[in-house]
Amino acid sequence: MKKWTLVMIIIAVLAFGSVIGFNLFIKGKIADAIANMPEAVAPVTAIDVKQSTWQPTINAIGFVEPNQGVTISNELAGIVSAIRFENGSEIKSGQMLIELDSKVEKANLKSKQVQLPAAEADFKRLSKLYKQNSVSKQDLDNSQSKYLALMADIESLSATIDRREIKAPFKGLVGIRNVNLGEYLQSGTDIVRLEDISTMKIRFTIPQTQLSRIATGQKVHVYVDAYPTEPFEGVISAIEPAVFYQSGLIQVQAQIPNTDAKLRSGMFAKVDIQLPELTEQVVLPQTAISFTLYGDSVYLIEEKTENGEQVKRVKQINVTVLERDELNALVSGDIKAGDSVVTSGQVRLSNNSKVKVTEDDALTPPATLPQL
Repeated sequence: MKKWTLVMIIIAVLAFGSVIGFNLFIKGKIADAIANMPEAVAPVTAIDVKQSTWQPTINAIGFVEPNQGVTISNELAGIVSAIRFENGSEIKSGQMLIELDSKVEKANLKSKQVQLPAAEADFKRLSKLYKQNSVSKQDLDNSQSKYLALMADIESLSATIDRREIKAPFKGLVGIRNVNLGEYLQSGTDIVRLEDISTMKIRFTIPQTQLSRIATGQKVHVYVDAYPTEPFEGVISAIEPAVFYQSGLIQVQAQIPNTDAKLRSGMFAKVDIQLPELTEQVVLPQTAISFTLYGDSVYLIEEKTENGEQVKRVKQINVTVLERDELNALVSGDIKAGDSVVTSGQVRLSNNSKVKVTEDDALTPPATLPQL
């Protein structure tokens, strides 16, 4: 029995020993394979750095306003007797828009106008008689008072009738009216919106630290969502004299010609204040820059000779991003014209990684955007 037990123990030891030995053999082979594996070559895209010009800007967000805009309303209550304009039409300055019923006032005016000649003649007659001492001063004063009262009544009734005839205060474009023929309007009712959109204004704010870089007459480019790729050119027309103490911002206004009527009031807009152009600058695609909490960096490609062969390896350097636009960035640092910079594939890279430059058109914007 003891002999059988010893044999089983020996068999078990041999079995486990063979398994352990096989595993050690496999691990050794894997280690040898890894040790002898050729160094990985990461595919990347790259560009050669060239000095170029850069248009620095101050970016802001604002909203568009008309040159003049007002909501037309009535001063007196009354019934709409006539509408003299079409929705969305061009209106001239002083053009009649709405007439309120004024039959009673016109009748009273006519009555007073009929009495005026007789009162005027009576006043003139008594004036002559007074000079001849034929009438008393009281009779003359009564005649004059009656004449002047009629003239005042005529003027008052004419003003009342004018206030019932609502006219355009300036030339512009009207919107959609809010009243109908025969409708009774309370005083102050909003009738229609009138705006002069020949020239538009855009109001925006900038930090007070940028105040020294702007001035009236300076050019601006304005972009709105309706025409995202079309810049509307204008100039700064006014700068608020005071800084808002709670935010440290200062308000700025720019004027933009609007001859084609593309801009409408109320639009939100992106404003780029154009600063003097910079020359001989290093401009890179933003995809070439690795943005991290510890700083921004790029990978430079360097050619080296190893074992008689030319290989490409990368070197990571820190850069400072000065300004950015939609695609590119203005940078400074240990980088110069002629350097080759990685533009994509950085996720697989580290310092001194071996790379292979491939062609890729991923950075080329498409001619047309796909439709959803």
